[in-house]
Amino acid sequence: MTRIYSLDRVLIAQIAAGEVIERPASALKELVENSIDAGAKHIEVNLNEGGISKIEVIDDGMGIHHEDLPLALTPHATSKITQLDDLESVASLGFRGEALASMASVATVTIITREAQATHGYRIQSRAGQMSEVIPAARSVGTSIVIDELFSETPARRKFLKSMNTEFAHCDEVLKRMALSHPDIEFRLSHNGKSLRHWPVTTYQHRLKAILGDEFIVGALAVDEQAAKVSIEGWISRPTFSSSSRDNQYIFVNGRFVRDKLITHAVRQAYQDVLHHQRFPVVALFIRCPFDLVDVNVHPAKTEVRFRDPQTIHQLVFHGLSKTLDKTSPTQTTVSMMGSSGPPLTGIVQRSLSMDLPRTQFGGINIDHSNQDNFSAPPVTKGELSSPVNVNVVNQHPLGFAMAQLLGIYVLAQNEQGLVVVDMHAAHERILYERLKQAVKNQAIQKQQLLIPVTFRVDPVAFNLVKENQQVLGQVGFELTEAGPDVLALRSVPVLLAKGDLEEIARDLINELIHYGTARLLDEKHNQLLSTFACHGAVRAHRQLSIPEMNALLRDMELIDRTDQCNHGRPTWRQFSLSEIDQWFLRGQ
Repeated sequence: MTRIYSLDRVLIAQIAAGEVIERPASALKELVENSIDAGAKHIEVNLNEGGISKIEVIDDGMGIHHEDLPLALTPHATSKITQLDDLESVASLGFRGEALASMASVATVTIITREAQATHGYRIQSRAGQMSEVIPAARSVGTSIVIDELFSETPARRKFLKSMNTEFAHCDEVLKRMALSHPDIEFRLSHNGKSLRHWPVTTYQHRLKAILGDEFIVGALAVDEQAAKVSIEGWISRPTFSSSSRDNQYIFVNGRFVRDKLITHAVRQAYQDVLHHQRFPVVALFIRCPFDLVDVNVHPAKTEVRFRDPQTIHQLVFHGLSKTLDKTSPTQTTVSMMGSSGPPLTGIVQRSLSMDLPRTQFGGINIDHSNQDNFSAPPVTKGELSSPVNVNVVNQHPLGFAMAQLLGIYVLAQNEQGLVVVDMHAAHERILYERLKQAVKNQAIQKQQLLIPVTFRVDPVAFNLVKENQQVLGQVGFELTEAGPDVLALRSVPVLLAKGDLEEIARDLINELIHYGTARLLDEKHNQLLSTFACHGAVRAHRQLSIPEMNALLRDMELIDRTDQCNHGRPTWRQFSLSEIDQWFLRGQ
């Protein structure tokens, strides 16, 4: 049997380096964090071969005292903590004293630095674990660190690196995260001698625009939420602007980029009924809390954190985003992000609308055709276009007034800007869903008795389950009774669903009982079921609507939250400006 022996000091350092330095991007992250901690206002990054052959970070920070240079390359030597209690309130990005030492054990590291009070700079180099003497060198105030041939001392690990382009992409992403959370710092990035990025000192909004693009900025919604000593600020995308992965979710805690399952779960929950389940929102969220309420010493890479009160953080993120998403309806508009110097952006501005015109409720019931003459948009006959609507009336309503129906699927309306096209099923689905949620929340579900019960056959398991739970079903507005051997009769439904596919809705309800029992019918997890009800209860494509019905749909869309998208995250309406339409027909050219 092999005897136990102590490992060589260099080998110990090389093994430990793997916990901190996984790839060039890991080394770059540590170096840039050190520059930020040093108070740098200008940081330049130069990479060769994706950072594999060279990483150079140049800053104008406070520099390192020349007598401390050997310690900077020594394991667990740091200026940022002195005792165990300091770990409970870490304010700096770096603090463990491992990064430079880890790099020095697997690559050649050269440091040139100068403090403000020094007459010149100093240089030190570490190669293969051997440190040179500290010698004078020319340098302005600040620090330059060069990492040459990463993992040259550990060839087995170097084989696991990806292609040059892949490694560069990881480095580029690291610098984007740093730039997003520190718009008060100028960043430059070059690769193989070619300048690729330049982010000058600016505001949060302009930095977001530079990194996440104009399309995100145009539709971004501002988040500003506080609870006790914790605040969350930032910007989130509308549900119609989403990504196929979580890569565009930038979450920072006290300026530190983190990957936190608690927060990402809260984000996902906030978007759960406005975004398709295979899509992910784009977010830039900045969470601030007292340093002693968050533990950043969870993992050597420092991208994971642990909150002292995780439930408070989860609820703050969830409710903050949910309240912001509630404003995604035609009556809401976002403040231009370019109009503010920095966070917090002052939320959502609600347009003041006059709602004094007579209207009908498009809840699937009670459409009052007698009101048709009261609508300012004149009725049209099938296949004809109406005359222009009075502009003063149109200005009062963001979605304008209906002119016609296209192929029994879309409602065409005219508003102040031009043409509005509405997917009537998607819009009605959202309206029903929000009303059902509110009715359940307020325990105010109104039933409608059916003149002719809907009967259908089920298997014995479902039949007996319904008989056992008739009282619970009644609480959510359904009356299902026995009508024969394995035959059920649906005798009442929630009023909001009375015009839907009743047998399909009843079968969805029974399937819910089979798979989840009665709990999800009554507790906070019922939204998925209500969403299904709304889908089956919404007006179907190819149903011909009258002008009053179409206008009632538009008015309800203006009143109800989240009507910019259906329950599955698809848009419910789209605006075409008059200038766009003019371009189609080359008018003015």
